[in-house]
Amino acid sequence: MENDDKEKKLEEILSTVKESAEEREAKRLAENLNLEYIDLTRFAPQTQPLSLISEEESRRALCVPFNSQQREVFLACKNPALEATQQIINNLKNQGYKVQIFIVSLNSLENLWKGYQFITGRKKNITGGLEINKEQLAQLFQEIKNIAILKEKIKSFESPYISQIFEIILAGALKMDASDIHIEPEEMAVRLRYRLDGVLQDISDISEHYYRSILSRIKLLGGMKINIHTSPQDGRFTIKTDEADIEVRVSIIPSAYGETIVMRLLDPRKIKLDLKDLGFREDDLAVIEEQIARPNGLILNTGPTGSGKTTTLYAFLQKIYNPEIKIITIEDPIEYHLEGITQTQVNLTRDYTFASGLRSILRQDPDVILIGEIRDNETAEIAMNAALTGHIVFSTLHTNDACGAIPRLLDMKVQSAILAPALNLIIAQRLLRKLCVHCKEEVEATPEQSEKIKSMMAKMPERVKKPNLGNKITFYKSKGCNECNGTGYKGRVAVAELLVVDRDIQDLISRDDKIPNANEIKDLALKKGMTTMEDDAVLKILTGITSLSEAENVIGKIF
Repeated sequence: MENDDKEKKLEEILSTVKESAEEREAKRLAENLNLEYIDLTRFAPQTQPLSLISEEESRRALCVPFNSQQREVFLACKNPALEATQQIINNLKNQGYKVQIFIVSLNSLENLWKGYQFITGRKKNITGGLEINKEQLAQLFQEIKNIAILKEKIKSFESPYISQIFEIILAGALKMDASDIHIEPEEMAVRLRYRLDGVLQDISDISEHYYRSILSRIKLLGGMKINIHTSPQDGRFTIKTDEADIEVRVSIIPSAYGETIVMRLLDPRKIKLDLKDLGFREDDLAVIEEQIARPNGLILNTGPTGSGKTTTLYAFLQKIYNPEIKIITIEDPIEYHLEGITQTQVNLTRDYTFASGLRSILRQDPDVILIGEIRDNETAEIAMNAALTGHIVFSTLHTNDACGAIPRLLDMKVQSAILAPALNLIIAQRLLRKLCVHCKEEVEATPEQSEKIKSMMAKMPERVKKPNLGNKITFYKSKGCNECNGTGYKGRVAVAELLVVDRDIQDLISRDDKIPNANEIKDLALKKGMTTMEDDAVLKILTGITSLSEAENVIGKIF
């Protein structure tokens, strides 16, 4: 408790220091421009002067009318030299107003902007939804053919309408199929990056002026506090297009040179809910379809964050869904909304955790349950008991491989007598980038690689469809072209291993003498025909789906 108080006090001190620095900067600018400085951080905003310009115009130009007397307007400005500010000044003068300019800090502006919520007739949909004009979006999609064009478009942007550069950034991300947008203030610039196929790519630098406006816009849309700069904030808004509503999850954290923004784009058009599209081999698909068709039992998907576990489980739900069964999920957070399925979200403030939520779900008479993640003993035991009492249960667990999931659950103090009969299937997966079909290049395997490949193929079970290997073994490597933005890759595919928990595996789990380790379980599973993640990766390399370097970057050394 004492440490919490100290941290809180330190945060307050740092916040005060930062605010003082901003006020000093505003004072210096006022002196240089021979204008008057004013501190409006505690000023009560007045609705009458605010109504002279819209909130969007005010935020774009970083200026706010804070007082008016007859035909004179007092205008608080961050920098009156800005083109957008000059435009507002001229507009007010053209309406017959005399404009008196005061220099203020951004903190003062943010305080004044709070007053817009009290103006009658203010647009109610400004928070939570962003509508991009259909024609404008189509034009941006046509113009932004690759990253190079997007970089140039951002670099040469000069419009006073800040919302336009924000729309360019969003449209570019959608065009490039980015999963995340990162806006990161650094010492000399503000860096914009997209995560494409799981890898961050530099896009462009953004000016400080545009960054500040974009930050305020994002906070406003996401329902976050505009005047909070020293604490993390989370928000959410929707990009509304004619084709789909795209959910955007926002995380903002304080950093050394400002606030770092990460926006996760959840485009329902991009989620692959057909099992065949995920990249599982035909023989593994047959195993999965057999297991998810069973009337009860637990199916686990393991792997690190960002390995596609939830997407795979969503695909399972989609595969088994029919109106005659009830499917309920508990997630943290809900990634995508699935039609016909009841989805609930963890809410710690209301004591709706995975464990408490799972108890409530079981009282709803479900047939199928999806648990976002098993994190503790309580959740694990409830899940196991549900699997033993007539429910199909899907969930995820953080382990490196399929066989490691069993010792992990036993470490959580799940009783082996319950675990063994409850488990049906454990999947471990990662995501590999797919080689661009337009530019991939053939490469010949070395003699050492050829020997290792032949040895691996010989050990694989008969159910696996193997490529024909001649004297000369070839695979492919990445090159890079305009179609893939020079990366050599386009799209991603799952690489996986499946552990079917049959009677022999159950007996190994249930033995009384000692807890089985992952190696013991793996040895038995291999004897019974399991293929490893490494095997799956090699098959995908040989068929030209991915490259050796990509596979080794993700799952480790192969050859």
